[in-house]
Amino acid sequence: MKTVTGLFDNYDDANDAVGELVSTGVPRNDISIVANNATGWHKGDETEAGEDAATGVGVGAVVGGAGGLLTGLGLMAIPGVGPVVAAGWLAATAVGAVGGAVVGGAAGGIVGAMTKAGVPEDDAHVYAEGVRRGGTMVTAKIEDDLVPDADRILKQYNSVDVGGRRTEYEAGGWSGFDPNADVYTADEQQRLRARRDL
Repeated sequence: MKTVTGLFDNYDDANDAVGELVSTGVPRNDISIVANNATGWHKGDETEAGEDAATGVGVGAVVGGAGGLLTGLGLMAIPGVGPVVAAGWLAATAVGAVGGAVVGGAAGGIVGAMTKAGVPEDDAHVYAEGVRRGGTMVTAKIEDDLVPDADRILKQYNSVDVGGRRTEYEAGGWSGFDPNADVYTADEQQRLRARRDL
């Protein structure tokens, strides 16, 4: 098994990629999603949805729902990232959510969980920072024979070039994800998107 990860600037692209991964045979329980929610785009029941995400049932309920990935996602907070909507094994591992709340010591969990699953640490920092800056991350545990299809799917649905994004961040003085950093506000995230769209 290999862990395949994609960062998306647009939640809808991430949602479409997850649906395609499932349709190619990736089990729902092997897929996770973490999306920034600083703008409050997702409204949900923090307690029940957070518990579902923590137990790993979020994505299974989510992808099969008529409303796409929004159904059943858990609301939680990750230090340095801020409010996120998350579901799946990575959400449970990274933030240790119980009832929608973050358990102490989970601050560095997002990077640690990804590296433990086989994501190179330098890339894990970029993915975490991408979510911090308003993005959505999709992470899936993929059987070796499905890896080429998974890579194609992530690219097909506009995943970010991680090397290019790292260069962009570093040009602004960034050196790695910092769980103690200030959270980006919705307005700051909009300005970042506007600059990127130029």
